Amino acid sequence: MPALTGLLLFLQGALVVTGGAVRLTGSGLGCPTWPECTPGSYLPVDGQVEGTLHSWIEFGNRLLTFALFFAAVATLFAIIRSGRRDLRFLAATQILGILGQGVLGGITVLTDLNPLSVASHFLLSTILIAAATSLHSRRRQPHVRTSSTQVRISRVSFFHILSAFVAIAMGTLVTGTGPHAGDLDAPRLNFSITTITRFHSASVWILILLSIYFYRSPDLRFETRRWLHIFFFITVLQGAIGYIQYFLGVPELLVAAHLLGSVLVWIAAWRIRISVVRKPA
Repeated sequence: MPALTGLLLFLQGALVVTGGAVRLTGSGLGCPTWPECTPGSYLPVDGQVEGTLHSWIEFGNRLLTFALFFAAVATLFAIIRSGRRDLRFLAATQILGILGQGVLGGITVLTDLNPLSVASHFLLSTILIAAATSLHSRRRQPHVRTSSTQVRISRVSFFHILSAFVAIAMGTLVTGTGPHAGDLDAPRLNFSITTITRFHSASVWILILLSIYFYRSPDLRFETRRWLHIFFFITVLQGAIGYIQYFLGVPELLVAAHLLGSVLVWIAAWRIRISVVRKPA
C-alpha cells in the first residue's frame, strides 16, 4: 500500500505539471472534441488542423488521467484488503474526484478553454493532491485527532492552509489573464495583468507573514516545525521564480517551474496542517 499511495500522489502532481505543458505549448485544443480526440477517433490522426504534435501532447495528458484512475482504484482495493477502514473514504474520494476531473476536462475543451473552466480544473487537482497527501502520510498506521491543547495552533494552521489555497487560486486568475492560454484563440479574463499579479503577490506575502507568525508558536510539535522549514524553503524559491518570470516576460520554462513549485508548496502546506490536527494513534 505505501508504494501505491506514493504513486497516486506522484501522478496527481504530474497531472498538474503535464496540464501546464499542454497550456504552455499551445496544445489545449490539440484534441478539439471530448471524449473523442477528433471527430470519429479517440486517437490523434495525421493531418489534424490543430497539428499532430499538439494533438499528441493533449492526448498524453488525457492518457495520464486514465493511469491516475487505475492507480486510485488499485489503492482503494489495497486499503480494503488491509482492513484500514479509516482510509476508505479518502481513497474513494480520489476515484470520484478523478471522474469529476474527466467531466471538467470535457467542459474545458467544449468551452474552448474558458479560463474559469481551466481554473476549476486546476483547483480540483489541488483538492485531490491534498487528499492524496493525507492518504500517503497515514499509510503506515492509523492517526487520531490531536488534543484540545492544540486548539489555538489548529486555528492558526487553518488560516495558514486557507491562505495557501487563496494564493494558488489567485495564481489561476493570473494564468487566466496572461499569455499562456493553451491556444491562440482561447478567451481570457478581463483583468489588468499588472493588477491581478499584484493581488497574487500580496496573497503570497500574507502567506509568508502568517507562516512566520505560525513558526513562532512555542507549542509546535517537532513534525510541524520540520514541515514549516520545508515550506519556507520551497516558498522562498517559488517566490523568486515568480518575480523572475514576471520581469522576464513569463518564459515557458520558468512558468513550468513555477507550476511545479505551486504543487510542492501546497503539499508542504497540507503536511503542516495534517501534523497539527492529527497524530499517530
